[in-house]
Amino acid sequence: MDPIATENLDTLEKIRQVFARDRFATQCAGVVVEVADPPAPGDKTGVASRVVCSMTLDERHRNAYGGIMGGAIFTLADFVFAIASNAYSPKLGTVAISASASYLAGSRGTRLIASGRCLRAGRTTIFYAVDVTDDLGVAIASMSFVGHRSPIG
Repeated sequence: MDPIATENLDTLEKIRQVFARDRFATQCAGVVVEVADPPAPGDKTGVASRVVCSMTLDERHRNAYGGIMGGAIFTLADFVFAIASNAYSPKLGTVAISASASYLAGSRGTRLIASGRCLRAGRTTIFYAVDVTDDLGVAIASMSFVGHRSPIG
């Protein structure tokens, strides 16, 4: 993963450029990075303090019955986890080793918003939670991720 330190671009734009290479999330599903705040002062974990991504819903996100596919919702949440755990850790790469999804409601909105938070980041393991709501304020899903961190290079 490219380090996020940048010379000519603001940090959010650099993160968007780096993670645009996750083509399934950004091109196929249409996920947009809205917020990717750096770790809190003094936080040495390298995990973003806040990540928010959104996805405008259209026909490609719908299942055979017209609802939003669980895979589309999962892709949005997984992308939040990927950015949070990798964007500010140029020396550590994180891959998901397990994930759990609880789908709470169907969405009648036009947009999904996923917001994540780190529960714990250790030397080799990270625990992360992502909540997905729609633009109507309805809680759509709650997901948890466990990732393995290892040195890059």
